[in-house]
Amino acid sequence: MESKNFQNSKFPKLTVDAIIKKNNSVVLIKRKNEPYKNFWALPGGFVEYNETVEHAVIREAREETGLDVKILKLTGVYSKAGRDPRGHTVSVVFLCSVAGGNLRADTDACDVSEFNINSLKELKLAFDHERILKDVFISKKSN
Repeated sequence: MESKNFQNSKFPKLTVDAIIKKNNSVVLIKRKNEPYKNFWALPGGFVEYNETVEHAVIREAREETGLDVKILKLTGVYSKAGRDPRGHTVSVVFLCSVAGGNLRADTDACDVSEFNINSLKELKLAFDHERILKDVFISKKSN
């Protein structure tokens, strides 16, 4: 394939999401911008050119929550078309713990808070973040 064809082809955008677990709680941000403005969401965003997904999730968590995180493990990859109204995205999701910093909303977040894992079903979550959280915490309980 010629590079010209490669450059003009459509490809999904690569994103990351952080499940920041603190005891029996998860850190979520309230989105400042569309899509899903004012919905709660996992901290995350687009991977920059020449950036690893691991660096991207640490950067996005810091930018949106003020927290420094440590990656504990990869929890899944979500690639279903239509999961983001801006276009096809593939998200690499990591379970993280807090390594430092102070909880504060920044960049794309207008608020940030910790939510008990058992209360997550009561929230209006952005994108497919409800599915992601169910996959992580329901499958974890059955192990």
